[in-house]
Amino acid sequence: MTTLGIEELIAAPPRSFTGKRLALLCNQASTDSRFRHSRDLIMQAFPGQLVCLFSPQHGFFSEKQDNMIESGHGRDLTTGLPVFSLYGETREPSAAMFEHFDILLIDLQDVGTRVYTFIWTVVYCLRQAAASGKKVVVLDRPNPIGGRLEGNLLRPELRSFVGLHEIPMRHGLTMGELALLCNRDGIHADLEVIKMQGWTRSMFFADTGLPWVFPSPNMPTPLTALVYPGQVLWEGTNVSEGRGTTLPFELVGAPFIRPQDVLERLCRIELPGCVLRPIIFEPTSGKWAGQSCAGFHIHVTEPSCFLAYRLSLALLEALLHVYPQDFAWKQPPYEYEYEKLPIDLILGDHAVREAVENGADIIELERSWREELAAFDARRRAVFLYQD
Repeated sequence: MTTLGIEELIAAPPRSFTGKRLALLCNQASTDSRFRHSRDLIMQAFPGQLVCLFSPQHGFFSEKQDNMIESGHGRDLTTGLPVFSLYGETREPSAAMFEHFDILLIDLQDVGTRVYTFIWTVVYCLRQAAASGKKVVVLDRPNPIGGRLEGNLLRPELRSFVGLHEIPMRHGLTMGELALLCNRDGIHADLEVIKMQGWTRSMFFADTGLPWVFPSPNMPTPLTALVYPGQVLWEGTNVSEGRGTTLPFELVGAPFIRPQDVLERLCRIELPGCVLRPIIFEPTSGKWAGQSCAGFHIHVTEPSCFLAYRLSLALLEALLHVYPQDFAWKQPPYEYEYEKLPIDLILGDHAVREAVENGADIIELERSWREELAAFDARRRAVFLYQD
């Protein structure tokens, strides 16, 4: 079984922590393999040294449902420690917040997709740590969807809180490795990663032997994480991504869709490792709340060859051209960007949206990214902590 960074830390407490004031960036999913919260483990291992907590998007208890639903500062009811929200009045920690501690520990479960905001909260913390002269220690966790790469790289002009560095949609790195990569790219904070043991890049979350604790309200299972690199695209449209159902991101649909029409257009492209099962669902909140949506339940049959980004781009192209009068792009704001189209921020490249609008062959579109993806692969290997 995989041993987590938090478990490695507790098993061999660093001497460099002696007498240091500690802070912890975490949420309710920050537990060890026995569901013990990292906050409690750190307090036991370093009595009196943990002085404050930080929480990312969705709040300390992962209770906030959607984008741009903020959480305020508060106190942890269990310990009485102050909790600084990094998804409230600001996404960036202040110098005043960093005066409370000497070392920031980070223990967050990432999901392996560029637009999932936890890594960008980590990047903001690294920037403040570099400015404040504070040390950051990432307690590493598995990438639940493995080490595979997929998608185009983010363009610099579309940097936002759903993408601050030029990485592909599916980056194939752990939180620790991604922090190392971003830190090398001009931040240069004092950063250390406590590695896991027993994890390799070929592993999916089910292979780790670890329990899944949902890191955000609409990430209930590892399967959700597997479809998310593609299904997150629907956040930039008027099509439901399944929020307000028990299968967020596994479902996709809208009242105007006729599944058979869509399947006929999808016959042109190979979509390995999955089955699209026609379905009708009724969201209780979010888009089309209380209305019957026709669409699909995505069943992943072979995770090792499943291509989430390809699938959702193909679906996106189909809906654009089968339902030109009904389909629409979501308008701003999205993640504190008030001018650019949400879909452009999510895709990370205007050219990808324009290609899909023009009916591009998705396989040809993928081929156009090969060189930049190969260059990124070479760059990321410099920070690999785990075997292929």
